[in-house]
Amino acid sequence: MERLELLQGTLEVLILRSLQLAPNHAYGIAQFLKLQSDHEFMVDNGSLYPALQRLLQRGWITAQWKTSPHARRAKYYRLTPGGRKQLLAAASRWRRFVEAMGRVLAPG
Repeated sequence: MERLELLQGTLEVLILRSLQLAPNHAYGIAQFLKLQSDHEFMVDNGSLYPALQRLLQRGWITAQWKTSPHARRAKYYRLTPGGRKQLLAAASRWRRFVEAMGRVLAPG
């Protein structure tokens, strides 16, 4: 089965969602998205790091160097209050989008 391609702007929302519960490093974010999507969203570093940079620039996440559980230095990303607000707004828009697509694509 072919992999699902992410729509423009989708990855940022998914990253924000992945950080909602706790800070995480890039590999952990990618793993979260892979597992939560049942292996449908396989995010590569070429997409993930630019999206993280965009979120940092917008002030929706912050980053801090820490030691990972495997004793490696890793940059951990954390959701900011502005990021939480953005996630709520984006989640609402996505639910409306999915519902509208469902109505359009429904048989009959």
